[in-house]
Amino acid sequence: MVIDSFSQLKARLRDLPPRRAVVAAAHDEHTLQAVFAARRDGLIYPVLVGRREEILSIARALGEDLDPAQVADAGDDAQCAAKSVDLIRAGEGSMLIKGMLPTGTLLKAVVHKETGIRASGVMSHVAILDVPSYHKLLYVTDGGMVVAPDLEQKRHILRNALEFCRFLGYDRPKAAVLCAVETVNPAMPETADGAALKAEGERGEFGPCLVEGPISLDLATDGEAARVKGYRSPVAGEADILLAPSIAAGNLLGKSLYGLAGGEMAGVVLGATAPITVNSRGATAEEKYWSILICAAMK
Repeated sequence: MVIDSFSQLKARLRDLPPRRAVVAAAHDEHTLQAVFAARRDGLIYPVLVGRREEILSIARALGEDLDPAQVADAGDDAQCAAKSVDLIRAGEGSMLIKGMLPTGTLLKAVVHKETGIRASGVMSHVAILDVPSYHKLLYVTDGGMVVAPDLEQKRHILRNALEFCRFLGYDRPKAAVLCAVETVNPAMPETADGAALKAEGERGEFGPCLVEGPISLDLATDGEAARVKGYRSPVAGEADILLAPSIAAGNLLGKSLYGLAGGEMAGVVLGATAPITVNSRGATAEEKYWSILICAAMK
């Protein structure tokens, strides 16, 4: 199946039971607006970690009933991150929501060798974008975790994204390994990586999927451009996943599709024992809601 919008994804979750979610540094109005909206929609049962009195005050101002037992008091950012990860480790939640703290502080607790919740050799970020000019959701990776991935790291990043899409219900997700050109060029190592990942996909090493690479962004997302250029691939104009060659490229691509192109964006970090939402502290309540929605959809 293909998911064409966040609204369609939301409609698929009507009959799922709410997931217990831990919210790190929940003392933030936008975060709590998103969390309470997700609670009303039956997506989550939240456990709120942070400055207790501020959380209760914001909840009252929003007109929301909140059981004090749902609030775990914590002071600074590091304490919020550590306590939230401890709750996930203890089985008190199956997803982790970032609130008003830096992403780096939360992820430091997540990847701690002794007390963290890392489950994969390579953790990666996926930006999920609902872009008006594209006919379905796009999954851009990795614009938030791995700075300059080598081929082995790209394998992990691609596998994380493919498994994520299959969690969401895609039978055979289509992945484009993005480069500036469509042929292998020794001066551009990422083109050789693209060709290698395509060959591995054809051998079935990533499970049911279609992997194309190296391929440019226009050919991956515009079937007419591919036709004019004579480029033939089942991924051309139909890509679900856009695998960027670096964190800079992935970050710029995601933010341009979100900002200049008028898209809506959610974000999730994969490779831990629980999915993690990692919206910017300045994100709107709606953007944070979509990230919660995505995590709640994961089986």
